[in-house]
Amino acid sequence: MRGRGEYLVEKLETKAGWSASQPDEDWMTGFPQEIQDFVESIAHGREPLSARRAIGIAPGMGEEIMDFGVGVVSAVDSWKVAQRAEALGFSHVWFADTQLICADVFVAMALAAEKTSRIRLGTGVLVPTNRIAPVAAAAIASLSRLAPGRIDVGVGTGYTARNTMGLPAMKIADMREYLRVVRALLRNEMVEWEAEGVRRKIRFLNPEAGLIDLQAAVPLHVSAFGPRGRALAAEVADGWMIFVGRVSSGVRDVGAMVEACRAAGRAPERLYKTAFTMGCVLAPGEPGDSARARAQAGPFALTFYHSLMDGSLTMRVPSAFRQAVEEYRRMYEAYEPADARYLTLHRGHFMFVRPDEQRFLDASILRDMTFTGTVAELRERIRTLGDAGYQQFAVFVPPDQEDALDDWARVMDGL
Repeated sequence: MRGRGEYLVEKLETKAGWSASQPDEDWMTGFPQEIQDFVESIAHGREPLSARRAIGIAPGMGEEIMDFGVGVVSAVDSWKVAQRAEALGFSHVWFADTQLICADVFVAMALAAEKTSRIRLGTGVLVPTNRIAPVAAAAIASLSRLAPGRIDVGVGTGYTARNTMGLPAMKIADMREYLRVVRALLRNEMVEWEAEGVRRKIRFLNPEAGLIDLQAAVPLHVSAFGPRGRALAAEVADGWMIFVGRVSSGVRDVGAMVEACRAAGRAPERLYKTAFTMGCVLAPGEPGDSARARAQAGPFALTFYHSLMDGSLTMRVPSAFRQAVEEYRRMYEAYEPADARYLTLHRGHFMFVRPDEQRFLDASILRDMTFTGTVAELRERIRTLGDAGYQQFAVFVPPDQEDALDDWARVMDGL
């Protein structure tokens, strides 16, 4: 296999006599997937996908395309979103790891692993300080046992998960050490790990028992927004992840990631790059601040205010936003208890728009700061990101907005 959508098949030069077929040839050409898609189309009451879509290949023989992923809030029933995303042809589902907002990420992923068969499942993103490294490695290896070859691990410094407890993001150096230990354990190696001020040697003691899987590769993706995080991703990760609101910012950020790869002596194309976003696929004539657009894109736009209030975003506020930021700050400073305003600030983060925040959203903000637009507009934005170097476009779908998957599948079909 050369790359996604490109396969080399060697055929015999003569039809005479017998030849042994390749065991995976039917799989590569899509026959089992087509039958599975036919069964799923009946079960879910939808139109069958094309054979190429069923195996994750876009129209156009040999064309390089982007993968399309979905982000979800971890829940005991988020497997339903994963199952629907798989039926629609999405390549990945990413599960949030925010302990005071959603359910446990590994419980949600385990259920999804049992209910799906092709789609890749990833943490989006795992927060190191939520679990010690051996516990995280055991959970990842357990998921790999359920869905070998379909697990991805996204890791970040914990903007939301830590801010919900009043903590800042963890240090890059600490994340580097965490990744070193987790990766070594998943390679079935013995590794030194520091706990309670003492460095100790650890390893999985009986992997041969078959309780976990250490054979299948588990790609590691680092979420990074700054130069030190990008340097870490270039050095140790299989992939890089970032949230993108404005296309121009996404193009700039992937350019900086490419430069970080080159500085680390790594070919940029060997680092898988994912652009996350939230947004709304507008129907013809639908206003950019419709109730649907507010529900699907609003939580992402409001992270701008959340980040300014908790100090995780330090920037000179553009003049167009100064009045709104001052108004939001007055609201924020009235939150109680005064020493734990973060408890109110992050309520509904990436899930829903609180009533007191609705006035900070309008059509211009949603169109400018999120991927909200018509099908044609969104396809053009996504093409620009693909041309800039991203390999995956992933849209985060808030709870109770799962019908948006069908809208985004229409956008994807045209690409």
